[in-house]
Formats: sequence, structure tokens, C-alpha cells
Amino acid sequence: MSEETVNVRYMVEDVGAAVAWYTEHLGFTLISKHIPAFADVKRGSLRLLLSGPASSAGRPMPDGERPSPGGWNRVHLIVDDIEAEVTRLRSANVKFRNDIVTGPGGKQILLMDPSGNLVELFQPAGR
Repeated sequence: MSEETVNVRYMVEDVGAAVAWYTEHLGFTLISKHIPAFADVKRGSLRLLLSGPASSAGRPMPDGERPSPGGWNRVHLIVDDIEAEVTRLRSANVKFRNDIVTGPGGKQILLMDPSGNLVELFQPAGR
């Protein structure tokens, strides 16, 4: 069975800032960019579509509501050493929503992209 790409769309306020943040801090690579409307980046089998207000995904719904960034849904990235990742990202002034939380399945922490979308770093128990 071949590896499939999983596509996730995030609404962002500034496509260029989002591309820089995901590529510089989380190891995504740029696939394409069409500033200011849209860009897509990839990490492993995850393709993240970064859609700005000028993109077709940013158009108002029939009731007038506009898609916007934020919320509690998030991309979940597995890491081997969460403490080291947090130290590295804090030194780069990445904004965190909380501190590391430990549970029966492992450790996790939430960080925010420049538009306020959440990304969860997760270290499974035993790593």
C-alpha cells in the first residue's frame, strides 16, 4: 500500500507569515505559494493548505459569515523529545497556549501559528 497524503486546510490571516512559520519552525517544505491568496506546505504525508482571506476558501458563506482562523481543531505532530522541541521553539519566540501536559498516553503542548491556529506537539509515552 502506498503512502497517502492527508490534506488539512487552515484559514490564515497572512499567507506569507504562515508559510514562514511552518517552514522555519516545524520543518514543513513549501509546495507552492500564490501570495496573498494561498500556499501549501508538506511534512511527511501531511499537506497543509494555508488559505488567506483572498482565497476562494475565504469567500463568505451564503449567510454572510466569513471563514476565519482559530478554534480548537488542530494538527497533531509526533515528536521524539518534547522538552527539546519546546526549548527550541521558545528560543525562536513561538507562542504557546499552555505548558506541557502529561497524561497516560504521553506528553503534549499547544502552540499557535501567526493567525492563532493551534498545532499540538505530542510525545507518546515511552519515547
